[in-house]
Amino acid sequence: MVFFAFLARLGGEWVSYPASVVILAVLSLAGLGTGILFGLSVVAYRRRRSRRYALIAVAVGALFVRSILGMGTVLGIVPMPVHHLLGHGLDFGIAAVILSAVYRSGPDRSTTGAG
Repeated sequence: MVFFAFLARLGGEWVSYPASVVILAVLSLAGLGTGILFGLSVVAYRRRRSRRYALIAVAVGALFVRSILGMGTVLGIVPMPVHHLLGHGLDFGIAAVILSAVYRSGPDRSTTGAG
């Protein structure tokens, strides 16, 4: 626990000590979760070998990078302006990649149009 308190104090003056421990814990769980989801999305892509699955893996990978970026900010490695520029840039990129995957899926071919 002392180690986490030490790490949380590295975040600078933008967040207080008790709150930084909570932020560090949440970011750790988010990083673990998105890391697992990224691994699963890569496995799904390798099984399907389609562009849509590749796009989904890229989007989930970008979410994983956002978690790492947030952790770096809390630890004082990534400055806050860089955090905001990269983080919001990744938000835009994730949205674009997801919309591209949806667009590429096209209309559902299993429906016949007879209603």
